[in-house]
Amino acid sequence: MQQQRSTLDTRRNLPAAAADSIPVVPLRHPVRLAFAVVLILVAFGAAWDVAANQRYRWDVVISYLFAPQVMTGAGLTILLTVVSMTAGIALGTVLAIMRLSANPIVSTISRGYIWFFRGTPLLVQLIFWYNIAALYPVIAFGLPFGGPSLVLGSANVLITPLSAALLGLSLNEAAYMAEIIRGGIGSVDKGQYEAARALGMGGGKLMRRVILPQAMRVVVPPTGNQVISMLKGTALVSVLAISDLLYSAQIIYASNYQTIPLLIVASLWYLLMTTILSFFQTKLERRYGRGFDATPRRTRSPKTRTA
Repeated sequence: MQQQRSTLDTRRNLPAAAADSIPVVPLRHPVRLAFAVVLILVAFGAAWDVAANQRYRWDVVISYLFAPQVMTGAGLTILLTVVSMTAGIALGTVLAIMRLSANPIVSTISRGYIWFFRGTPLLVQLIFWYNIAALYPVIAFGLPFGGPSLVLGSANVLITPLSAALLGLSLNEAAYMAEIIRGGIGSVDKGQYEAARALGMGGGKLMRRVILPQAMRVVVPPTGNQVISMLKGTALVSVLAISDLLYSAQIIYASNYQTIPLLIVASLWYLLMTTILSFFQTKLERRYGRGFDATPRRTRSPKTRTA
């Protein structure tokens, strides 16, 4: 410690060129190094135990990893994720704009929607939509109090397990996306509103051309997390007997009793899909975060040559 202090005092009293030529020895952290070594040993031991344990039945895992039924279930999981997130983002954007509206009725309706769908479990909502025919046997749109209505058909025919899953996932996701987008819109500087108004932009054009593009920097990271959460949340639709990835694995191990290997197969596919989504999320964050990087880059001072 005394030697380091003397080195610092010496560097302060020397000219800049001479001070740069003195080598700086970084501090050593033996506790941190020992902790890292222990973590490596623990991780290696756990990986070896998993690989060497015959009860995992890795041969069964490999044989079912690309099974047609599993691949079909993975495709349906991706379809549910894409459709539900697309609908959730679209409806969430509308709800976020309604939430920020100066009209108290519009804002209250948006608040009520968000309050209800965020406050009830997703699994309950899925089961509710699946059994909606008990409340409304016929799906129709029209005027209240006995006015004319347009009958679409029987609820048992229209609300299939797949449509119930899409309804539940989309409407639930819209409530969360509304708050994410509202936070992104609130992060835009108020001067942007005034500048756009000065240019004669209307409310819709202002939102599309100015506010939403700038809000993307704040919206993209939590939206990426929501996409990953939605991908894993689609496993809940297995209660509706939809042949997603998890339900396909359940059907297989119900017949061959290889429960753990089939669950590992499903987990590996979920890990692969979430890894790909995380990669694209990082790319989007870098794109929309250009010009807003708060971490300064370290620059090396130029070395001076001494004769």
